[in-house]
Amino acid sequence: MNSRQKNFSKNLKYIIALLLLVLISVAFFLNNASDFDISRREVLLRRIGHEILLQSGDSTSRVLPIKKIAENEYQISFEKEFAFETDSLVNTTKRLLAKDYQVTDYVVNVINCNNSSVTYGYVVSQNKKDDIVACGGRKQPVACYKINIKFKQNDVVSANFKYFLVSLVFLAFIGFIFWKLKPKTNLPKELTNKQFSLGSVLFDAQKRQLEINDETIDLTATETRLLLIFASSPNEIIERSRLQKEIWEDEGVIVGRSLDMFISKLRKKLELDPNINIVVIRGKGYRLEINT
Repeated sequence: MNSRQKNFSKNLKYIIALLLLVLISVAFFLNNASDFDISRREVLLRRIGHEILLQSGDSTSRVLPIKKIAENEYQISFEKEFAFETDSLVNTTKRLLAKDYQVTDYVVNVINCNNSSVTYGYVVSQNKKDDIVACGGRKQPVACYKINIKFKQNDVVSANFKYFLVSLVFLAFIGFIFWKLKPKTNLPKELTNKQFSLGSVLFDAQKRQLEINDETIDLTATETRLLLIFASSPNEIIERSRLQKEIWEDEGVIVGRSLDMFISKLRKKLELDPNINIVVIRGKGYRLEINT
């Protein structure tokens, strides 16, 4: 397998791992978001029941626990009988369910508990032209009522899918940035076995080490690549653009601060020999100065 194939295989594994991380993160997010949204919706439904009782003059009896009677369909039931005005019911549900960002279309049916007949019903849609609201301005007599609200099935799916896409794009973008900024770790074949004498410092590229006065200092892969470039052209100006191009995967990504950071770390490791220093050449780049 040649170096290009190895790099492709390595990058492919990295991309697959990133995608798996994205999918796991998004699935976790959607599951938590879905549970929260369902709980929040039930609170809104209880609020609808509460306000309906207040409008009927009842401020003491209870709204019974919200029941999920079918997929995307809920039932509001009450402890006592009450009367209601159709306009107030319509306005209350519209106002409160507008707080549920996942809701666009829904059907409301008021069921008489005694004979299970539909006392009143209406449809509310995101497209106002599709609203079906009749029998306005009428008051229904005191009786035992249950209110069934059925939401359009794809509301939750559509909203969660939007979050999925946004999360996917965001995480993929973050992964792309880290991938592009990832420095190359493979050393050039022609230099891996070379040793360089930099003043009193021995630089072993293969071992990624500096040796001076019987002391050994380890280098990272990026520091080794960086020092290889300087050691191959001592006392010569090395342009920043060249360093960025040879150290990082993509020269189009701004990595100036990363370069400065690695050079600063390399300087500290070379401090054991005061005759060696990496100096900044303003407006041009850097130079490895070796005073003999």
